[in-house]
Amino acid sequence: MIVRDLGLADYAATYSAMRAFSEARSADTPDELWLCEHPPVFTQGLAGQAQHVLDPGPIPVVATNRGGQVTYHGPGQVVAYPLIDLRRSGYFVKEYVHRLEEAVIRTLATWGVTGHRVAGAPGIYVRLDDPFAHAALVGPRPGADPFAGLGKISALGIKVHRHCTYHGVALNVAMDLSPFSRINPCGYAGLRTVDLATIGVQAPLAAVRDVLARQLVALLAPRT
Repeated sequence: MIVRDLGLADYAATYSAMRAFSEARSADTPDELWLCEHPPVFTQGLAGQAQHVLDPGPIPVVATNRGGQVTYHGPGQVVAYPLIDLRRSGYFVKEYVHRLEEAVIRTLATWGVTGHRVAGAPGIYVRLDDPFAHAALVGPRPGADPFAGLGKISALGIKVHRHCTYHGVALNVAMDLSPFSRINPCGYAGLRTVDLATIGVQAPLAAVRDVLARQLVALLAPRT
């Protein structure tokens, strides 16, 4: 897999480049992993509903063809875009999503943080009361709220075109989280969004980016 660090990259230009890459690739095109940060932007998925964008203010809202609802990208967040041929990989979309989440979970574990999945809500979450606890989430959540006591630290949204993936996953490291209050993150009103800094982890963005990249390269290798 070819890994490219795009640095601080305009979202619309990156989105256009991903689409062009996916349209032009052949069965022999090597897979790539693009890593970047974006200037402040809200992105709306195919299922996105206007009411979930509460007050964008000066931050642009970009409609995309990925799955999911609205999310926010900004400096201090690592964004990873795997451009993978799933036919060569030997696994299907559901497992691909699982592997993306697993890469984030393993990255968080490098700093002692336990990441959790929530059924039916792609992405990774942490316990707000103790992000370092290793106990699994079991049983119904308090008040029948699947996000009770949790904060979302990583969002995920993908597109698969002719068996090839683009868009990807974002991991919050040390960012201005206030724009998340301008939306219902991922379509969930009141969902708390956190980053590593919020939960007490001072991790250099470059270090988190490098660990996430290594995990993605390892987990997205073709099945042997």
